Amino acid sequence: MSEERITELEIKVAYQDDLLLSLNDVVSEQQRELIRLEEICKLLGQRIKTMSGSNEINQGDEVPPHY
Repeated sequence: MSEERITELEIKVAYQDDLLLSLNDVVSEQQRELIRLEEICKLLGQRIKTMSGSNEINQGDEVPPHY
C-alpha cells in the first residue's frame, strides 16, 4: 500500500471516530430527555388519579349554569 493511500485511510478513520463520538453524544442526550419525559408523564398520571379522587376532574359531568 502506498503512503498516500495509508494517509487517506487514516484521515477517513479520524473523521469516522469524530462522527461516532458526536452521534454518541446526541443519543446520550436523547436518552436523558426520554427519561425526563417519562418521569413527567408518570407524575402527570399520578396527579390525574389524585384529582379524579377529589372530583376536580369530574366537573365536566355537571350541567353548566346557563342550562
